[in-house]
Amino acid sequence: MGVKKKDIKVMKPKFIKGIEDRCAEISKIKDEDSFEYVYVSDCKIQNEVADKVSLKGVIFKNVDFIDTRLNLLDITDVRFENCDLSNINFDGAIIHRTEFINCRLTGLNLNNGTLQNVYMKQCNGEFAFMRFIQMKKVIFEDTILRNADFQNSNFSNIIFRKCDLRLSQMSGTSLSKIDLSDSNIEGLGIRQEDIKGAIVSPMQALDFAKLLGIVIK
Repeated sequence: MGVKKKDIKVMKPKFIKGIEDRCAEISKIKDEDSFEYVYVSDCKIQNEVADKVSLKGVIFKNVDFIDTRLNLLDITDVRFENCDLSNINFDGAIIHRTEFINCRLTGLNLNNGTLQNVYMKQCNGEFAFMRFIQMKKVIFEDTILRNADFQNSNFSNIIFRKCDLRLSQMSGTSLSKIDLSDSNIEGLGIRQEDIKGAIVSPMQALDFAKLLGIVIK
């Protein structure tokens, strides 16, 4: 009898009524700036560098972030939809009740961050950096995470649904109780002690058997 697939409830972002009518532009971002309850669409946020910026109750739609570095970013109740955050630096970000929908996240730097109640769907996070990250109640669905770096991170109530995790690195990150059975984990970089308790398909188990030094005839 197979293991019943685990499910978790991720809290959705909370937005004020009529937020689509509160259109705004974000530019000239300074340290400790705060942006709340606005709708930002069809624009570019470019060459911005700041620390400890706060985003609350904001929707970004069709927004390109270019050459931007926002260290120690505080994000709560935010949705990124059809946005390009490729190679953007969000080092040390605290992200809560946030959605990334159909976004380009190639090379996004979330190292040393904290993610809780985050939902990522149909995104391209190839080569994303998520080292030393704390994740709790996070769902990755139909998302490309090929060559992503999750090393030395802490996972709690994490779900990968039909994700591409080929060649991603998870050494130093425990996968206990993490269901990888319907994701592609070919070439996953992991240590023997980190895969203990992981939920995998029979074919994936054969691949992991090599890591354990088991010879299958």
